[in-house]
Amino acid sequence: MSETNNSRRTVKILNAEVARKIAAGEVIDRPNAIVRELMDNAIDSGADHIAVEITSGGIEKIRVIDNGCGMSEDDLRMCAHPHATSKIETETDLLNLSTLGFRGEALSSMAAVSRLEIKSGSLVMNASVTEDHIIKPCTPINGTIVQTSGLFENFPARRQFLKRPASEALLCRSTFEEKVLPWKDIEFSLSIDGEEKLNLAKCPTLKERFVQALELFESADLFYEISGKAADKSFSFTLVIGEPSVSRSNRKNIYIYVNGRRITEYSLVQAIEYGAQGFFPNGLHPVACLFVEMDSSLVDFNIHPAKREARFKDPSILHHAVSTSTRDFFKQYTKQTMTEDSSQNDNSSLFDFTESLDDKPLNVASRTFPSFNHTNSSSYKSSGSSSYSHGNYQTSSYPQSNTYRIANNKTSFEYSERLAKMAAEMGSEQDQYLERNKESKNYLPSDYKNDEDDFHFVGSTLGTFLIAEKNDTLYIIDQHAAHERSIYDTIMKTTTEKQALLVPYVIQTDSKADDAYLTQIQAQLNEAGYEGKNCGNGKWEFTTVPARWKGTEEDLKNDLLDRRIQPFDIINAVAASTACRMAVKAGDILDQDTAANIARIALELPDPHCPHGRPVFTSITRKQLYQLVKRI
Repeated sequence: MSETNNSRRTVKILNAEVARKIAAGEVIDRPNAIVRELMDNAIDSGADHIAVEITSGGIEKIRVIDNGCGMSEDDLRMCAHPHATSKIETETDLLNLSTLGFRGEALSSMAAVSRLEIKSGSLVMNASVTEDHIIKPCTPINGTIVQTSGLFENFPARRQFLKRPASEALLCRSTFEEKVLPWKDIEFSLSIDGEEKLNLAKCPTLKERFVQALELFESADLFYEISGKAADKSFSFTLVIGEPSVSRSNRKNIYIYVNGRRITEYSLVQAIEYGAQGFFPNGLHPVACLFVEMDSSLVDFNIHPAKREARFKDPSILHHAVSTSTRDFFKQYTKQTMTEDSSQNDNSSLFDFTESLDDKPLNVASRTFPSFNHTNSSSYKSSGSSSYSHGNYQTSSYPQSNTYRIANNKTSFEYSERLAKMAAEMGSEQDQYLERNKESKNYLPSDYKNDEDDFHFVGSTLGTFLIAEKNDTLYIIDQHAAHERSIYDTIMKTTTEKQALLVPYVIQTDSKADDAYLTQIQAQLNEAGYEGKNCGNGKWEFTTVPARWKGTEEDLKNDLLDRRIQPFDIINAVAASTACRMAVKAGDILDQDTAANIARIALELPDPHCPHGRPVFTSITRKQLYQLVKRI
């Protein structure tokens, strides 16, 4: 439109009906928005049974039935007027929200774009563009029934953008599933075009409701609950997450809830993924749901029409608590799985622990492992031990760390240690080192022999795998993953080495929350090699960085403040990349002794996964082989 035409238009006040439809369109954009708002109201009513019925994708009719506290005649007379609500009275109430609905826009918006009917007690109220809160007597009911009909029939410009009824019904179902997840003590049902699609009974645990509501093909036994809380009781959380075998190619199955609302919060999705890093290889992501209960004064939901986003006063402590708890869980899960797997061998264990994990080890096969309870202080720190529960079953605490004693690998590990030290000293010369050794790949000593155990190296196959026998078990070992893990473990022993900067790196923080976060992790920064101090006015000065870390001031700020990567996660990434480059590759031809030594070390690794989460080996026992060939 030309500037001349623009100048001819004068400012006018919209008539009430057009303004109301525009406002309604911000809240009710399609049928699933009605489902969302009415389920919020039903949950707020204190109901323990909620039924949702949808006809023609919700375009023709949506009905939500609850057995909650109901509505009085005065409530019915006022409820569908703009900004009519029983949940807040003053603007300060927005800072302490305890209900899902609060603005008083939903019912008014429904009346503007559909025919609204509400039954409660012995009264029924009708409201629409042509009817204004008409109240009549009806057959008494318990609770409330809210129904909308003819969505957008008076608003054709909006109706033409709706999808086909089947597609709108799928969106309504998705919204229903999303709403039921945090409320395990409420019974829900969903019917579409007269056919019951979901009937969710009350559940004893959040993980059961999670699997039940989303109809995941994995069993609830493959999921765990990790719990944590702040020492000042400002927040608590429960994370439902699947074991590493439960994975997806994208993040769509990672859900975040705060005070019962699902929100889009990338930082908390990121916290879960950081904690699970290294356990979901090949670009896979966990299936998880985080339920956070937070002091309402520390979070603001009044920033999005559909309440899909929230603003936190300081998200860093929660982010760190979730990330740390998730990482601790997977570390313990790996150790416990290793213990269970090795205990199933008939002869002896692959690992000799100097400390027992527990007097009564948990049975991972029956999934009686989960639930962490971390205590968070102002500078969040994991407690010395963690308690685990599954249903009503409680175990004693596991030690936070365990020391392993690995037999018969001294020479090989000493060599790997020398190799990693050499790589650290070489720095930029690593490529030349790899080039010089690419033909033989003889990175391990060939004079390592031990005839005291029953280890037997069989040979190599397919240019990638090593075959070995031990304790009546046949092992198929990924030569790259095994060598990579060995080098990585050795490199991690030297992560405390640091380098002084000729010119200190200066980071300017953007908020007090950033200053508080850096103060909170300062001890970890120093331990990892990032020595710095707060110079005041948001200025932080770092005089050393880890010897292996390479980057600019901007890189350091992005890692620590924008991406909120924990100090040792940065070091892990550097060590993993270095180990991957130095390790033998698939297709490399190894001499017999080198291959045998890699195989032996692989079977004695404390954690038989490469730094990126892939398993180092798979195994099959003599008994299993006999069963496969029907040998008695």
